[in-house]
Amino acid sequence: MRVVLDIFAQIFRTLWAHKLRSFLTMFGVAWGVGSLLLLVGLGEGFRSGNKRALAEYGEDIMFIFPGRAPVVAGSMNSARTYLLNYQDYLDIRKEAPHVRNAAPLLSRDDVRAVSEFASANGQIAGVEPQYNQIRYLPLKQGRWFNQLDDSQKRNVIVLGDELTRNLFPGRPVLGSTIVLNGIRFEVIGTVKRIGRGDDNLTNMRGYIPFQVMATFFPLKGENHQNSISLINYQPRVPAEHMLAREEVHKIVARNHGFDYHDEDAFENLDTIEQAEMLGKIFDAMNMFLGTVGIVTLTLGAIGVINIMLIAVSERTREIGLRKALGATNRNILAQFFLEGVLLTLFSGLIGMALAGGFMALLGTQQGPPGFDPPKLVPATAILAISSLTIAGMIAGLYPARKAAMLQPVEALRQE
Repeated sequence: MRVVLDIFAQIFRTLWAHKLRSFLTMFGVAWGVGSLLLLVGLGEGFRSGNKRALAEYGEDIMFIFPGRAPVVAGSMNSARTYLLNYQDYLDIRKEAPHVRNAAPLLSRDDVRAVSEFASANGQIAGVEPQYNQIRYLPLKQGRWFNQLDDSQKRNVIVLGDELTRNLFPGRPVLGSTIVLNGIRFEVIGTVKRIGRGDDNLTNMRGYIPFQVMATFFPLKGENHQNSISLINYQPRVPAEHMLAREEVHKIVARNHGFDYHDEDAFENLDTIEQAEMLGKIFDAMNMFLGTVGIVTLTLGAIGVINIMLIAVSERTREIGLRKALGATNRNILAQFFLEGVLLTLFSGLIGMALAGGFMALLGTQQGPPGFDPPKLVPATAILAISSLTIAGMIAGLYPARKAAMLQPVEALRQE
């Protein structure tokens, strides 16, 4: 035990005697580790932010919108606009075996909502009861629609969070009445706030039964009879989303008289495909960060080797004197070996602490939409510190062996 303490005391005296050299070596290693952890933390924030943003649409959700179909195949100059209708939705539910669930949506932005306390402009959407099984709409108060609300055309409404705040500032909401373009509706529920920053569309929505919407607030314009704004649907399993999309395209193309092979005729949004694309981006990012990590460890190891070689060269006479006084090869090997390990381990811990503190500071700031605050990933931190320590052990091995193999007489003759 005494020998070990003597070795550590000698290491710290040596490091302190060469403060600038030790500081620069530790700074380089700490900077590399801190940069690596910060990059990984920012990537993790980007990953979790985008996953959260996609999850706020709903689970494995796909959309199809009205589009433009060419009259002459392949020529978009001859394209005509077609509208989705309620029959398209019914046919998808009936004829698409790879579609697990679907819901039509009919929305208007020009419906004015008035309560006893205030008025507001928002988006009013007509939906069927299964809509909240597809879209992410966590209830804050009250209840969602049921089949009787829709079939009996009850004048009931569920309000988004921002619309609730605007119409009922600090007031009770459930059971209250609002007026939509002169028609009275009872508030039966409210939805929790969704999203962050400027992404506020869902929070400014009010939801009413689809049949009520179709009766009182149909889409305006010619040829809009029974037309709807869009159809939400989910594949049976995520891996079958392309099959589900093809079946939906076939049904819509058949109903509206054009070739379903013409992809330009469809307007889609596929959150499953987006998630897969993001996954590829993150895989590439991980490869990049892995390369950065390898370069960081390599540079750290080279720096430690250089410093330790210089230390051996400068302390040749000291090594010879210690060996002449009885120090064994093992003592000399242990000192230089531990010196390299301590340099890398301590520097890595400093880099981790600085990166963690900086990420904690960034976490107090409001980030852009789609980005969560960066996070210190424990697994990456442990891997980085462990790898760097191993690199330090390997890096210190050659200089330590070189020092241990010096003959006392030859070492004492060195100037």
